[in-house]
Amino acid sequence: MKIKVVYFFRKPFTDYFSIEELFKFIETNLPDSVDFQNFYMKKMSTGLYNRIYNCFEVISKQGEINHITGDVHYISYFMKKNKTVLTVHDLVPLTSGGYLKRAIIKFFWYTLPAKRVKYITVISEFTKEELLKHVKVNPEKVIVIHDCVSPLIKFTPKEFNTKKPNILQVGTAHNKNLENVIPAINGMNVKLSIIGNLKEHQKKLLEEYKIDYENHFNLDYEDVVKQYQKADMVVFTSKYEGFGLPIVEANGVGRPIITSNLASMPEVAGDAALIIDPNKIDGIREAIRKIINDVEFRNDLIEKGKRNVERFKPREIAQKYADLYYKMIYEMK
Repeated sequence: MKIKVVYFFRKPFTDYFSIEELFKFIETNLPDSVDFQNFYMKKMSTGLYNRIYNCFEVISKQGEINHITGDVHYISYFMKKNKTVLTVHDLVPLTSGGYLKRAIIKFFWYTLPAKRVKYITVISEFTKEELLKHVKVNPEKVIVIHDCVSPLIKFTPKEFNTKKPNILQVGTAHNKNLENVIPAINGMNVKLSIIGNLKEHQKKLLEEYKIDYENHFNLDYEDVVKQYQKADMVVFTSKYEGFGLPIVEANGVGRPIITSNLASMPEVAGDAALIIDPNKIDGIREAIRKIINDVEFRNDLIEKGKRNVERFKPREIAQKYADLYYKMIYEMK
């Protein structure tokens, strides 16, 4: 039986690894029995007028199954509940700001949409726990389907540069913890490659510690992959992640990775990363030194990464979404 799924996306904007990229990989790996089309919001999700416009625009665009891919949760208000699934990537908006702001976001972006959809998919067990902690919803309505890794991510062996390793830092947002990575490599003979727009205070910190670095932003995904391939190791000591895709990307390319013991990261990494406390600068420094100096440990991480990445291949993830769509169809009969 053929079914038609309409994917609803925010208005696209430049990002390192966007929702749009993720679902492109999923869509191209769906079984032949699932037909799909994409609908992109005409308005950015800013201001009351734009959001009301987006809500009304989607009314006539619905299919047999409607999948809100993330960010624009509020468009669910005007959609058919039994035909709609919402993907929640994280609850970052509830981790900062004043009480009133967080209360408004919680109600309009999480609580109300949770009532207006048949199912909610989340990208990690951690995100499910966070959602259930903040929003009153039946746990059986919340289904964990992990993010998938890009088909462009392939194992690419590289001789490790022990004299001056190239360390890749993915992300510059406040949760990405670059501010602790910089002092951690102070005095070390390394090069730091950073993906993401640097803030002024981060540039000053890099200058203060005399770090040899290069900065890349607004990259096509093919160029992001090249940065992984050029790296000797990846540092992803984030303080909050709904999933933590750079862990899997590093695993897939074959680079040892250091990540955090917080949020979803241990779940995603399994035994395929060196897991540390991101709040301890000395711990980050010692982890980097261990990967540089311990060849056996480094190679073991790479081998474990090869196995770990298999859990996140696009075909596996796409099939889980297809199974959910068919489940929704059968429940409507």
